[in-house]
Amino acid sequence: MLFATAGATPRVRFSTGFVAGLTHFLSSLYWLLHIPFPQTAWLGWLALGTYCALYFAVWTWLCWKLSPSANLVSDAEAMIDVSAWWRRQLWLIQCAAAWVALEFLRGWLLTGFPWNYLGVSHFQTLPLVQISSVAGVLALSFLLVWFSAALLSTTVSIIHQPMKRWAWLRELSLSLTILMVVVGWGFVRSSRTESDVHHLRLALVQPSVPQKIKFNPEENAKAFRTVLELSELALAAKPDLLVWPEAVVPGLLRHDVELRMVVTELAQTNKVWMLLGADDAEPRQDDPAKADYFNSAFLVAPDGRLAAKYDKRHLVMFGEYVPLTKWLPFLKWFTPVGSGFTPGTGPARFVISHPERSTTFSPLICFEDLLPQLARESAAGDVDVLINLTNGGWFGESAQQWQHAANAVFRAVETGRPLVRCTNNGLTCWVDSRGRVHDAGFDGVSDIHSAGFKIVNVPIGVREQTFYLKYGDWFAWLCSAATLVAFSLSTILHRDSARKGWASPSATP
Repeated sequence: MLFATAGATPRVRFSTGFVAGLTHFLSSLYWLLHIPFPQTAWLGWLALGTYCALYFAVWTWLCWKLSPSANLVSDAEAMIDVSAWWRRQLWLIQCAAAWVALEFLRGWLLTGFPWNYLGVSHFQTLPLVQISSVAGVLALSFLLVWFSAALLSTTVSIIHQPMKRWAWLRELSLSLTILMVVVGWGFVRSSRTESDVHHLRLALVQPSVPQKIKFNPEENAKAFRTVLELSELALAAKPDLLVWPEAVVPGLLRHDVELRMVVTELAQTNKVWMLLGADDAEPRQDDPAKADYFNSAFLVAPDGRLAAKYDKRHLVMFGEYVPLTKWLPFLKWFTPVGSGFTPGTGPARFVISHPERSTTFSPLICFEDLLPQLARESAAGDVDVLINLTNGGWFGESAQQWQHAANAVFRAVETGRPLVRCTNNGLTCWVDSRGRVHDAGFDGVSDIHSAGFKIVNVPIGVREQTFYLKYGDWFAWLCSAATLVAFSLSTILHRDSARKGWASPSATP
């Protein structure tokens, strides 16, 4: 994007970045078209792709505005010809910081859409992934943009200074050095193992229920019987915890007596702890005739008690609630969620006891394992493991499930806690605290959508206090502040230059 817009007008830079962003997001988010509501799917796909493309557009325009050669005709050439080496290096860092600031903004604005940050593209490169334990996934985005922009500077140097054989190395030296340090440290960290661990044995049930069935009570009841059959088979392995995915129970667990008896009898008969996703309702204090509905996770004790509950905090816009319906009621026509859910108020701590010791875990529901700050809040304190319950059935058998899991990898590394994922038809697996994905797929990693169950043994060791867990998004805030300062200074300097040019005799016709 930078190379294509060197020497262009600000309008061309913005539009070029927008086209690049639109191409990227429409292709990578194509799975939105699998939603079983065609009119909503197309509208959401186009709207979300267009919105996200604006961030690419702003970044492309902003980088050249911050360039040391911003007032010259050919930026890429002038950057080499007239700028001191340290100024070029500062510009490259500013480009990376601006990218981080804009990704950070995308993850927060309008409730946030932190899907597929650039750093997520390297989720399998374990030495690089480790930097997220210090500064979050956005630190990896920073490194990738910095090194890529340095390659632009290096290419221009080779083209325009061919006689200086090693001049190009100066352009790459700083970013390459930092990258090598990060990789070396990452190798050391990812190779460390804990000796004092115990294992939590979990049975993860993946029913693979198509989303259309969820809206048919009779078919949904049949699908629930399949969940029970798979659970009976899984319980033969004597797990410490039986886990079902998000919204797998076809009704309000606390208020449907017959449904609750089926679930509690399963726990009592097998003397097992259960974690499951189900809807819930609470009468409103101001109007008991009405109720607030929640997307919840329940912990069922071996004696059949509903021991604990967690209400999902970060709801999906148009998927779990419709914004602005008080003023724009027609928006309800575009989604089947009706009145929608109410967000929960905070994280939950679920404690289960088993022969070796007690284990504390914190549940996450659906896309909550995309949100670094929310996962950080959930992992704080005495939490041993994070468990995500999710339903990818909305998106068929698409890349959504793979992308979701790739994003979730970073929550384990950031918090220093294993992350277990139990999905309806996606990547049911677990991720260790170094970012390795374990037990993915059925009958081979390529098949992740089948119905079935798997028994996993998750090691629980010393609760690691990562730098990110302690201090959160300090790096993202630093990049945001640096970008704001750089933009303000650039605007002031350009304004002063324009005034001087207007007042100088040489500028007079």
